[in-house]
This record gives sequence, C-alpha cells and structure tokens, in this order.
Amino acid sequence: MNTISIHNVELCYTVLGENNPESIVLLPGLGSQLIRWDEAFCQLLIQKGFQVIRLDNRDSGASVFKPDHHNDYGNTLEMAFEEVKRVRHPYSLQDMAADVIALLDHLKIDKAHIAGRSMGGIIGQLLGANYPERVRSLTIIMATSLNPNLPPVAPDVMAMMTKPVVDASIDHEAYITHALTFAKRIAGTAFPLDEEQERKMIEAELKRSQPGNSVLRQLLAMGSWSYQEAILNKIMVPTQIIHGTEDPIFHPECAKDLARSIPDAKLQLINGMGHAIPPECYTGVTELIVANTKRQKK
Repeated sequence: MNTISIHNVELCYTVLGENNPESIVLLPGLGSQLIRWDEAFCQLLIQKGFQVIRLDNRDSGASVFKPDHHNDYGNTLEMAFEEVKRVRHPYSLQDMAADVIALLDHLKIDKAHIAGRSMGGIIGQLLGANYPERVRSLTIIMATSLNPNLPPVAPDVMAMMTKPVVDASIDHEAYITHALTFAKRIAGTAFPLDEEQERKMIEAELKRSQPGNSVLRQLLAMGSWSYQEAILNKIMVPTQIIHGTEDPIFHPECAKDLARSIPDAKLQLINGMGHAIPPECYTGVTELIVANTKRQKK
C-alpha cells in the first residue's frame, strides 16, 4: 500500500501490473474500499495488458480526510443534513474526482481508463466530463446520475442504510451480522452471496479502516450534489454502462438514464445481478471494460 498527501487528505492506493502499457483506475463505492476490487478481478485486467490502480476514496479504508473544523453531524442521516444546511458540507464529489487527478499527477500518468462502481461511477462521470484530457475511456458500473426523477432506493434497503451503524469496536459480531444481512439483501437472486467470503472481506475492511473515517461525510457529498444533465452531455470519451437488473439501490432505470444522457454510451444489463459484482460476473464485466477501452468515439 502507498499513500500520497493531497491538501487535507492522505490517499491510499496500490498499483498492480506496473510494466503494462496502459493504466486503468478502479474507483470503489460509498464506504467501500479498494480491496473490493479483489486480486482475481484485477488479474483479469492485468492479463489484458493493463496497469491496475486501485484507491480508497477519502474517508474510507486507509485514506484519511482531515477536516479543517470539527462538526457534529449527529448519528443519523437526517441530523447530518440539517447540520449541513447550517454549515458547508465537508467536501464534494468534485473534490473526490480531483483526488483521482492528483493521484494520476503523482504517478506521472497523462491519461488513464476509469472504471467506477456505485459512487465511484458517479465520480467517474465527473472525471469524464471535467477532465476529458485525462480520461481514455469510462466504465460506469451499478451507478446513477442522481437524477431526482429516477426510482428511489428500495425502502427496506434505505432503512438499512440510514439506521445508526453498530460500532464494531463495541459489538463486533453485531456489526458483522448487520453487514452480512445488508450484503445478502443487495446481492441479487441469480448470484447467491458467498457468506464465508463476504465475512472475510468485511473483516479485512475493518482491519484496514482508519479511526475517524466517515461514510456519513461521503453520503453528504452525494446528497449535496445537484443533478446536472449537462455534465453527462459533456462526456465525450467512450463510455460503457454496466448494471444489474435486480439492483435495489440504483434501479436499472438509473443505468438507462445514463445511457440516454451520455453521447454514444453503451449499456449492458446483467440479469439477476444486484448492487454487487459477483465473481461469476468477473470475466464478463472485465471483457466489457476491455472492449470499451478499444472503442473509438464516433
């Protein structure tokens, strides 16, 4: 693991396949970590000739955000948004996109392919729109444009996402149980969750997570972002959208909306996939990513 300092952020990243000629950056989702892009997934891209760069977004995993001022956002999402109305949100999605550009600068990479899952896919949209000279291609996986007219998160899933989180340091097993329950709910019916592997992943994430990291601040960054179709219309790099038909967080209509709004974007729906990339889909997903990297815009 490596880290770089970017203003008030310590950004953690890894580089795999260093001798390969083209670079691809893999962006994780909300509260997720770079290890969610696991070795098996990365190796498929390395075998196709890519240098694979993974990072923890600020406030997740081993990446630390150091706020200038401490704000008490309470312990619920509702309390947090009330506090944000009073004071400025800690950072924006655009700030998170700028972190990626700072990492490319640090690695002396002029242009890279970008693939992002969930919130990482939203950050990818901002990269494609605002930094076209740095992006070779864009793959958006199980994400959304944040268009308020799109179907909402499934009510039971939203309830799970917004309830106060069990402190793993106080009740470790309760935290694991909640995380497993959530993972099972969002997985989709075609690809049953491997609970043993998911438990190992959750444990690994707990070990990597730094004190003071805040999924809530990431949620505020998403919730404070104003949908702008013009941003999507600006994306001129080859774009592939991948989405599960059973995603309970971002309804498949979110993917269709992206495909309509991004010029010449391609859309692939995966039957029975939820809001996760199961190992059974690694080959298919990486093949779509690689095909998109070779596509020329019309």
